[in-house]
Amino acid sequence: MKRLQRRTKRNNITPETSNSIGTNVLSTRVNNFQQMLSLRWQALSPRDQLALAVLSMFLLLFIGGYGGYSIHQAANDSKRDYQEQVADYFWLRAQAGNIDSNAMNTADGEAAMPPVNSISALLNNSGIANAQVVATGDAVQLSFNHASQAVVSTALGKLEQQGWQFSQLSIQQDLVTKAIQVQATVTS
Repeated sequence: MKRLQRRTKRNNITPETSNSIGTNVLSTRVNNFQQMLSLRWQALSPRDQLALAVLSMFLLLFIGGYGGYSIHQAANDSKRDYQEQVADYFWLRAQAGNIDSNAMNTADGEAAMPPVNSISALLNNSGIANAQVVATGDAVQLSFNHASQAVVSTALGKLEQQGWQFSQLSIQQDLVTKAIQVQATVTS
């Protein structure tokens, strides 16, 4: 009968008492550990206590300093990576006008535009109308007149960005009309 009573007493532990028992066990262990450290500390000679205190302070400063330095370096690396990504994003946005829309059409299986047609389209999109574009073997000859030097240089720049290389280029300005005359031979 006594056995049965002991079991019921053991099973009747409430959550409040179980928390206090767990806290008491933990605090007892911590107190025992602190007492043990205190006894060992007092057992050291004053010279050893000073050396241990200095070494502990050095270790704390070293770990703290290195940790702070590591965090600072990681933050700088992250900032640098972010700035590079932002620069790349804006560079790509700036290059959006240089994308050849005809090159995108070839992805679905359509045939690419002949060089003469693509150069004519590029010049028309740049604002140059009535350009004479003729294919001669692997090269393409083009000739046009325009009043604006900015439009002419933009069109020639777009040709270079599309991968055309100038094997011959002649640019002259008419003294009377101030129109710029361009004659060029390009190859891909």
